[in-house]
Amino acid sequence: MFNQKSFMRMLKNNPGYPRMGAHRELKKASEQYWAGKTTRDELFAVAKTIRQQNWKLQQDAGIDLVPCNDFSFYDQVLDTSLMLGVIPQRYNAVLTQNVKNKEIDLYFAMARGYQKDGLDITAMEMTKWFDTNYHYIVPEFTANQQFRLFSEKVFDEFNLAKQVTGIIPKPVLIGPVSYLLLGKEKEGGFDKIDLIKKIVPVYAEVLKRLKAHGAIWVQLDEPFLALDLSQKEKDAFVYAYTELKKQCPEIKTLLTTYFEGLGKNTGLAVNLPVSALHIDLVRAPKQLDAVLTIIPETLSLSLGVVDGRNIWKNDYIRSLAHIKKAIAVVGNERLMIAPACSLLHTPFDLDLETGINPEIKKWMAFAKQKLNEVNELSKIIDGDNELLKANIEAVSTRNISKLIHKQEIKNRTAAITVADAERASRFTLRQKIQQGNFRLPLFPTTTIGSFPQTDEIRQLRARLKKGELSTAQYDAEIEKATIDAIRWQEEIGIDVLVHGEFERNDMVEYFGEQLDGFLFTKNGWVQSYGSRCVKPPVIYGDVSRPKDITVRWSSFAQANTHKLMKGMLTGPVTILQWSFVRDDQPRYVTANQIALAIRDEVVALEKAGIKVIQIDEPAIREGLPLRKADHAAYLDWAVNAFRISASGVRDETQIHTHMCYSDFNDIIEHIALMDADVITIETSRSQMELLEAFSDFKYPAEIGPGVYDIHSPRIPAVAEMVSLLEKAAALLPVENIWVNPDCGLKTRKWPETQAALVNMVEAAKAAREIFSKQTVN
Repeated sequence: MFNQKSFMRMLKNNPGYPRMGAHRELKKASEQYWAGKTTRDELFAVAKTIRQQNWKLQQDAGIDLVPCNDFSFYDQVLDTSLMLGVIPQRYNAVLTQNVKNKEIDLYFAMARGYQKDGLDITAMEMTKWFDTNYHYIVPEFTANQQFRLFSEKVFDEFNLAKQVTGIIPKPVLIGPVSYLLLGKEKEGGFDKIDLIKKIVPVYAEVLKRLKAHGAIWVQLDEPFLALDLSQKEKDAFVYAYTELKKQCPEIKTLLTTYFEGLGKNTGLAVNLPVSALHIDLVRAPKQLDAVLTIIPETLSLSLGVVDGRNIWKNDYIRSLAHIKKAIAVVGNERLMIAPACSLLHTPFDLDLETGINPEIKKWMAFAKQKLNEVNELSKIIDGDNELLKANIEAVSTRNISKLIHKQEIKNRTAAITVADAERASRFTLRQKIQQGNFRLPLFPTTTIGSFPQTDEIRQLRARLKKGELSTAQYDAEIEKATIDAIRWQEEIGIDVLVHGEFERNDMVEYFGEQLDGFLFTKNGWVQSYGSRCVKPPVIYGDVSRPKDITVRWSSFAQANTHKLMKGMLTGPVTILQWSFVRDDQPRYVTANQIALAIRDEVVALEKAGIKVIQIDEPAIREGLPLRKADHAAYLDWAVNAFRISASGVRDETQIHTHMCYSDFNDIIEHIALMDADVITIETSRSQMELLEAFSDFKYPAEIGPGVYDIHSPRIPAVAEMVSLLEKAAALLPVENIWVNPDCGLKTRKWPETQAALVNMVEAAKAAREIFSKQTVN
């Protein structure tokens, strides 16, 4: 056992905490405000309460460096844009329309678009935060971009945290280099990183003002230090932190990296003029040796030993090995213990879960419990061996549990062959067969799958769970909603229909509930973007499909229309990526287990007469490792898992897939290797820019570029969508273009959905007329 009484001054650091509240209070308050049902003051009151509770909870857990400004109404990158005055010109009109609520309404307009007061302003682009399912609002830069201190949020939160806790909190900022690299040049002729000399003075002003308010430590998140960097980007880091040190020498800066190791950037990171460096030892444990070899005597080190992205209990033996190794080099006074990254990516509190199998629950830890793990590691270092014994017992029981390991599933996965991932014929032959059978028009229309989940639908599901409705009563109501959706789609002229997915709670949760090896929480919500929260399943054991999952509802829907009805499935990589995955075997093994389960469902749908089957993989790009050297291995197994799921059907069956909010340039070849007949993608916020990768590559299959943004409540005009289709037709063969929204419509309201889809169908008709005339001419 580890017993070193002398190590008493090691700081306990937390990079960030979930912001939605234990019961999603911020989600509900934000949506009420957007609907005009509550005031700004009421929204801010909810936010203030959440922040106060978070600070008090962390203080009570023994955290020394309690973060502030990690709270956000929508997204921390958008917060930074507002702080720095990086506000695209099109939003100036919002400021003139709303004097009283101008900052918060401007903020939400940038995130969600603005369509009232005679204005119609598109939202800013949104994309994934590195390899997570969290989304951020992409900053927009121009060649003459100016930066100025615009928002006071960081100072207001610091003063409130100091007042509430009685301690000096640690403000959290996205660092200047990573902020620039997260953004996008909105015009040609310049490189966004060249803006570094303009942006640093504003950061210096922020640090100076924080110092004046009493700040001691400031956390600067620079996750790009864990990516491949150009020499110009490395020079930007040196310039930025040298200038900040020069202008703000009294502030202690905690440079924070996560999601990957420093790799070739180790020397750069440890020699920047900062007070402390935080490293992720969950994702990249081997980097510790490299850091300790060259760490300067002036630099403190924060060890990210508690997993900030998964829900499994920390293995204290493993963490203590890292801590002891670091103590031997830097001593305890220059050392901090911390979660590997912000706990934003984990649910709030395991204590709220009462329905989880007790044997499995003792292997788990949510955000609140992870703070306790940091504290317990500190206590063990101080000599509390009982805590260590309890942890060893919990971890060891998981390793041998019969709940986890199923030999027949392991055998089937091990028996996968190359043939299992191959369609019978090449796409060109399949396309001719499908076009001959389906006889769809030019620019065929469809949607991505889900329709709005109304309060009535959610109440039906809640009443079923409470026993207030029988299964037969529930099914009858879902059948009615499904038929209504089918008739409406037929009426407006959509070509390939969907059943609406009214029976589903979430695109991953719904499948996990019917697969073995998964468990579910009641309150395990995690923010995805804005007010959108997801409740990821927990994959705790070997995965299999004991029965049909979607066949009943897809068959019912197809029987109620003469048009093609898409069967809707979630792909193996997305189920893997959007779940909390077991960490006791390689991820690709779990992915293959899920792929076989989805394959069984695909085959069953085909046998039931479903001729179009969509296997959504929005997370395949998200799972791409941050280092280019690791891309090929991941893409090989991820693409193979999709192909295993899709390759059990005949040539006549058309396989669709869907991806959203991704930059496809660096994986386009592997997207083609997925061998789907049709891919639908998000392109409206980028004004079809994402299609350039498909055009340059000469993508061989059919594509549905999204023509309207479903993450905004605004309704695009017909002309706007026609213009987007014309841009698409300039890049792709017209006969390969589908017309669809960016993503599923579950989170939208029916009135806006109906208006937008009517316009979408009219846009497709207009495009057919335009291009039919061109063909004739």
